[in-house]
Amino acid sequence: MSGIDLVSDIRPLSEFRANTAALIAQVRKTGRPLVLTQHGKSAVVLLDVRHYQSMLSAFEQTQGFQTSGGASAMSGGEQP
Repeated sequence: MSGIDLVSDIRPLSEFRANTAALIAQVRKTGRPLVLTQHGKSAVVLLDVRHYQSMLSAFEQTQGFQTSGGASAMSGGEQP
């Protein structure tokens, strides 16, 4: 996933409401997340579903690695 472009990837919620289809198309085309603001503060992040699934898979693999003691075993430490 590409980094956020601070000029084009941060938009107010009101603009998202007015241009939903175009902004969703932007997220799909660029692969970058879109940060939506509400009352001038970041509120939510819109991600392409493929990137979201990829992030979930990576997180689940990391969690499985940590709970299996893999990090400890690789460093030569003892497993509980």
